[in-house]
Amino acid sequence: MIRIAVAGDFLPRHRVAALAQKGDYGSVMDETRQVCSTYDYCIVNLEGPVVTGDAAPIVKNGPCLKCDEKAIPLLRHGGFHCATLANNHFLDYGEDGARQTLDALRQHGIDFVGGGMNVKEAGATLYRDINGETLAIINCAEHEFSIATDKTAGSNPLNPIRLYYDIAEARKTANHVVVITHGGVEQYDLPTPRMKELYRFLIDAGADVVVNHHQHCPCAYEVYHGKPIFYGLGNFCFDAPSLKHQPWNKGYMVGLVLDGEKPDFSIIPYVQCDDQPTVTFADEKANRDTMSHLDELNLILADDNKLRLSHEDYMRRTSTNYLNLFTPYSSRFARALCEKGLLPAYYPRSKWPAMLNGVECESHRERLIYYIRNKMGK
Repeated sequence: MIRIAVAGDFLPRHRVAALAQKGDYGSVMDETRQVCSTYDYCIVNLEGPVVTGDAAPIVKNGPCLKCDEKAIPLLRHGGFHCATLANNHFLDYGEDGARQTLDALRQHGIDFVGGGMNVKEAGATLYRDINGETLAIINCAEHEFSIATDKTAGSNPLNPIRLYYDIAEARKTANHVVVITHGGVEQYDLPTPRMKELYRFLIDAGADVVVNHHQHCPCAYEVYHGKPIFYGLGNFCFDAPSLKHQPWNKGYMVGLVLDGEKPDFSIIPYVQCDDQPTVTFADEKANRDTMSHLDELNLILADDNKLRLSHEDYMRRTSTNYLNLFTPYSSRFARALCEKGLLPAYYPRSKWPAMLNGVECESHRERLIYYIRNKMGK
């Protein structure tokens, strides 16, 4: 039997970073340390590179995140043994940042999985012998700006075909196979129908547990063929002082007991970086609210039609966010005016079928990606 705990997105910033710089790890992580001490092996997602020297941010859509080396002893104080690196920020400071992150983790004795200096390293399954049994951990991320290639550093890509073979290979020697993914829609607390189909497939392929993070809010979970799937754990320790008493500030760790064919699990809610820069497990009201919300989400998740309708409603409400992809405007003000219909989009209706074909057809999409990457000099 192996007892493991998995937590979501960790990035010490602002108030937490200031405490870590002073070496005050206990204020942030003492309660986490108590929880982790009851498990054999604890895993957390490191949501950004550890930059210890010079490294320049890459050109990407979205923010470039980083932390300094104090993040790693903070993790150790919290009782974590392993950091997952497959996410959309691991490569934010290029190969220098990736290399510095791996060096810092090795220096402090923290295992890592899902990131490396090339795709072979990033895709390597992590094996650990615990209590006389072998645990296999596979970590991958949806494709954004962090994905490794044969020649460049980054995160292990979420490729269903490769995952199938990686799970099959792990099953040959491991007693337990855990797949940890990073993907989904930020600020949306349900999986897309695509995610539900894919993550169930990973269980059918032989995974004992699938755990996902990325959405920055606690998300639904289910048990499929006796195996749990967690679609989003929320932030674990990710300070944003402007956000208080929001879904951003809530999350849950997953406690797993791997013994036999059907894992047992527990949900461990917490409040993170709210009024204080801490991770607090003892807020009973917040915990009840989180569990009640999860129960509501799980009812939607269990019904394919309700899940589809929820996803379609979310896409309708947020569709204007994508309008700027199809406009020539670069300033935030002009894009906002375009989203409100006060500036034209400049794309005639006759162009939309070709645009849809370019992204929907697999072969055309490959060519479109190649063309854009080539224009960006990648």
